[in-house]
Amino acid sequence: MLLELAGKSLWNRRGSVLLCVLSIAISLFVLLGIEHLRQQTKANFTRAVSGADLIVGARGGELNLLLYSIFRIGDASNNISWNSYQALAGNPAVAWTIPLALGDSHRGYRVLGTDASYFEHYRYGQQQALELAAGSIFQEPLEVVLGHEVARKLDYQPGARIVIAHGTGSTSFSNHDQHPFTVTGILAATGTPVDQTLHVSLESLELIHQGWPGSGTSDSLQPASITAFIVGLTSRIQTFRFQRQVNTWSDEALMAVLPGVALTQLWRVMGVVEQSLFIISSLVLVAAMLGMTTMMLASMRERRGEIAVLRAMGASPGFIFLGVQLEAVIITAVGVLLGLGLLLAAVAFGGELLLEQFGLYVGAVELTGRAGLIVVAAFLVTILCALVPGISAYRISLQSWPAMPEPADNADGQRTS
Repeated sequence: MLLELAGKSLWNRRGSVLLCVLSIAISLFVLLGIEHLRQQTKANFTRAVSGADLIVGARGGELNLLLYSIFRIGDASNNISWNSYQALAGNPAVAWTIPLALGDSHRGYRVLGTDASYFEHYRYGQQQALELAAGSIFQEPLEVVLGHEVARKLDYQPGARIVIAHGTGSTSFSNHDQHPFTVTGILAATGTPVDQTLHVSLESLELIHQGWPGSGTSDSLQPASITAFIVGLTSRIQTFRFQRQVNTWSDEALMAVLPGVALTQLWRVMGVVEQSLFIISSLVLVAAMLGMTTMMLASMRERRGEIAVLRAMGASPGFIFLGVQLEAVIITAVGVLLGLGLLLAAVAFGGELLLEQFGLYVGAVELTGRAGLIVVAAFLVTILCALVPGISAYRISLQSWPAMPEPADNADGQRTS
């Protein structure tokens, strides 16, 4: 009965109730959306590289080394000489290495110089290997393998001819027109920065920057330096020993970082922004709840007659109080469902746009952990905010108790009982 009365009462005020539901839905959409993006961003950064023990680059900031070598964000302060790379790669503790050379681009997408070990040893996600969606990896200089998003966005297929440019901007006035590349393969989608990268051989980069040296064969195109390299060790026990060896390398200033440690620094930097967004969106939700409270309080004067009728029918003040609380919970419940629906629709229809524009893979919405606590907190705040109109209704119900009729005078002037 209580639920039925609350539903009919809300329906009689459906205009103002609808506005409250929409404000709560939008607030929860923003709050849950920010939380979902936070989780997905962390997952995307974490899944970008797995199975790598160390990343080696020129000495500088650990976070900067991680960003430019794995996420193609920013630039290196210095390069690593080829001699140092070979010496460190030949260490008995090293199982494999992946050389990385950056500095060129194609229509805003980064060009990565590497070798066959990249396709053999690079892992992402849950130790997943790179796979080709079409064609094959490069075998000769001036061949390029495209990331999935590069090929899809620029509509390239194996056999296409492209020209790369010096620098990392979307517009460049230093194109290597004399050395066009041929697309030999396209990688399958990974949801990582690999999708927004063009992969060429180290020899190709040496060729377009220095030209054919001496003998004019691809074997003579040995690079003078690289930007960084990824290391896989024979045993995790060797990690700190090899890291110390790199950090104290006498030939040049080098640095080795653990990807997990660098990611922890990244979360620490992003933590302030995360908390700021969370606080702002929480305040938006609280404002929506206060709006609902104001609406319910404003309706109390109009509902005096309704409350009086309920009291005349035998409803207790506690029943009236619970009815107001139930109305607030129903408004919030509908707002939560509508907010979740908006979030599901946004992820379904906007996930592709986020992947194209920002390279951010957004997975399915899961109401777990912190997101579940947000929903529970929304209902708790609702109950607290509804106390004010609930107490007001309780007091009105006490004043609305039907008074006993006073005895009337008879014809003789005497009062009748």
